[in-house]
Amino acid sequence: MNDRSAAPGSLALVESLVNTLDLESGADALDTAEGRARFGLPENPESDADADADGAGDAGDEVARARELRESLRAALLAHAGHPPHREVTPLGELLASAPLLVTIDEHDGSARLAAAGAASLLSRTAAAVAEALIAGTWTRLKACEAVTCHWAYYDRSPAGRGRWCSMQVCGARAKMRRYRAK
Repeated sequence: MNDRSAAPGSLALVESLVNTLDLESGADALDTAEGRARFGLPENPESDADADADGAGDAGDEVARARELRESLRAALLAHAGHPPHREVTPLGELLASAPLLVTIDEHDGSARLAAAGAASLLSRTAAAVAEALIAGTWTRLKACEAVTCHWAYYDRSPAGRGRWCSMQVCGARAKMRRYRAK
């Protein structure tokens, strides 16, 4: 749905995760092995017979957590655009609070950056991306389209930062046509 260029830096991860679900068609890229692989998720979440007794390594749960993270991110991006959440979700801050991060220092130039700790789970990589975007001042520019049938993530590059739709040619045109017809 989005004819805009990708979000800058690590925000591209957040944007692409939110955009794994097409609300209009119902297609979910996390339902496919290829879609899950893009985010380092297990290839086959249904083959969990080998999962540990304590549930660790449960691939189906990992995909469910990715979906929960995606919808919490979508709610935050809708808030960036001034809209209420699309549905009841776990607060993003609550999810990201459990993501282990660490500060890494480049030995050559001394620059510091946040990185996902350990196995670099999707949650940790997302938390690092959000933290980097906060520091760079780009986090609130990542928004979700206001069209109820869309809510596609996009990076708002407008000078005033007041973009409303992922695509002016699709969602924007539909909204303007509905408003015109209502007159």
